[in-house]
Amino acid sequence: MLYGVSSVQAWYYFFKYHQDAWYIRTLVGAVWLFETVHQLLISHTVYYYVITHYNHPATLDRIVWSILLEVLFNGLIGMLVQGFLAMRVWRLSGHNVLLTITVGALVLSCFGCSAAFTVQSLKLHTWAELEQLKGLSMAVNLLGALTDVLIAAALFVFLHRSRTGFKKSDTMISKLIAFTVSTGLLTSICAVASLISILASGHTLIYVAFYFTLGRLYSNSVLATLNARTIIRRIGENSDELSFSLQTISKTAQRNPTSARSTNISIKIDTMQDFMRDQHPNIGSENAEPESAATERSF
Repeated sequence: MLYGVSSVQAWYYFFKYHQDAWYIRTLVGAVWLFETVHQLLISHTVYYYVITHYNHPATLDRIVWSILLEVLFNGLIGMLVQGFLAMRVWRLSGHNVLLTITVGALVLSCFGCSAAFTVQSLKLHTWAELEQLKGLSMAVNLLGALTDVLIAAALFVFLHRSRTGFKKSDTMISKLIAFTVSTGLLTSICAVASLISILASGHTLIYVAFYFTLGRLYSNSVLATLNARTIIRRIGENSDELSFSLQTISKTAQRNPTSARSTNISIKIDTMQDFMRDQHPNIGSENAEPESAATERSF
């Protein structure tokens, strides 16, 4: 079901946002491709145990290669999505090198543990032997949860600092905050549930259900974030200030709140002038200024 949701969201993205930058389109294409491979591997695993070796209980003790490769592709999806969010942290933090390096190190460490688990597990033959890699399994889930929490917390702080004091722009930022926190919290809960399952019942495969669901949540979260831009942008177009820089406003507000408000008004005036020129090319700057002045008085 979650793969179907991801496929629909990917189709909608390429249909609606085909003019996006090439690296964002590549990200979406890679995430959906890895999702598809992951789903094929799951289907092979189920077919192997349920169809091919139906009524052969002894087969249940052996590990099929496809379920082990699923860990690698799950890690690839997580690395792409968390890396994309790390770039958002980089931009919203005003290019905070220390914070971005910390997030990047956690992302790479989590993927490294997933790759190491895959390589080591392919040498094993039975589920009983797989318990030897319990430490790696715990490390993957722990690092994934820490990364999600750190990214969500960083985005929350920087978005919160970007509030302008204008009702509708603050509403837009509030929606971004709620969206960011909810997606980060959901993946964190899933990773923690997988970790708890390993600790409480490591001899079973309960944790596998949570871990493989985690990849689906990652892909759906990034696709939903990208596809929600139209709605969020529509809120901005109807707001008191049509465009602003989150980084500039947050820094200005910390130094001088009055100056930050003045910056928003000047941005409003420039936006209105551009709008007037786009809509009425024959109208000169002399006609545009009274409209801008009227806008300024509305505040």
